[in-house]
Amino acid sequence: MTPQEREQLRSITGTIHATETFGTVDGPGIRFVLFLQGCPLRCLYCHNPDATTGKGGQIWTAGQAVDEIMRYRQFIKNGGVTFSGGEPLMQPKFVEATARLLREEGIHTAIDTAGCQDPDDVAPALDAADLILLDIKAFSPQIAERLTGQTNELAIATLDYCEEVKKPVWVRHVLLEGYTLDEKELDGLAEFLTQFSCVERVELLPFHKLGEPKWDEMARTYELKDVPATTREQTEWAKGFFTRRGLKVQ
Repeated sequence: MTPQEREQLRSITGTIHATETFGTVDGPGIRFVLFLQGCPLRCLYCHNPDATTGKGGQIWTAGQAVDEIMRYRQFIKNGGVTFSGGEPLMQPKFVEATARLLREEGIHTAIDTAGCQDPDDVAPALDAADLILLDIKAFSPQIAERLTGQTNELAIATLDYCEEVKKPVWVRHVLLEGYTLDEKELDGLAEFLTQFSCVERVELLPFHKLGEPKWDEMARTYELKDVPATTREQTEWAKGFFTRRGLKVQ
């Protein structure tokens, strides 16, 4: 990369919702997490509803982001940086620029995405990252639409793209009673994922209500008030569908 290219990348701006300097659940190792503002989905269980709108947040350049991240280099040297949100691929140029600059510094990068953008439109950002954490909201398009307002068509297209370019993927899937915590859903998703050599592991995430207070603060109706949190027993039951097919599950 030439000095001119580096300066051009450093000048690209993005809107940051928040940061976390010691993330341990957003990819391998200890990670600096950049939460970007804005998301087209309206997930019923969203724990950052204040990050879904296009309003709010701070404008940073990619250079500012990298400079801030590098202050924590000693802590994240065996982990890396994760772009989360909101939906980070709503700001693909910023993600691409920051990831490319971090790659020059030897820092591992991951994108935590719901795959709700056309992969053809965000391919440079996907290519710039070392790992994709792909949130597949549901195996059934109908259930995905009930949960998020959008079918899973683009998420599957994103997975297809990652398979094509051999980009490592960790699939993330929230277990929600009445929606995804269902034998047909889990069995279908597990069977489907066996087709993809790019899928390194599956993370099954128990539904929790930690984001509910934010919904109340924003005077928004939390439709899952009466849905119980996923139990350890339910999570272990769900894991069986994937391990029986030889998929690595966490």
